Amino acid sequence: MTDNELEKYITSIMLEIGVPAHLKGYHYLRTAILLSGKDVEAVSSVTKLLYPAVARRFKTTVQKVERAIRNAIEVSWNRGNVETFEELFGYSQASGRLRPTNSEYIARIADKLRLDYCFA
Repeated sequence: MTDNELEKYITSIMLEIGVPAHLKGYHYLRTAILLSGKDVEAVSSVTKLLYPAVARRFKTTVQKVERAIRNAIEVSWNRGNVETFEELFGYSQASGRLRPTNSEYIARIADKLRLDYCFA
């Protein structure tokens, strides 16, 4: 499976969830999920490994990456597809739960990526 095919798969999930493609956080989030899908350890150390890797790739700061991802998740949580959230996370805004944290969001989609594409 090529990175391009994996990105297309991640993109389809993100669009289904309702992450607007015009946000910077959309691109940062897609890259973070791809990196986490390939390396399980990355999601366990989001601030020390994952965000710095994304920031380097996009030539920006770790703080901007974290904030943009948080914003993209917030927008998708408030406007996204409730059924898809229920399917992926087991809950949604409609069930009254708070939105998942950045690391929970990334980890869950990365886990789906690994399960669907049989990464080790």
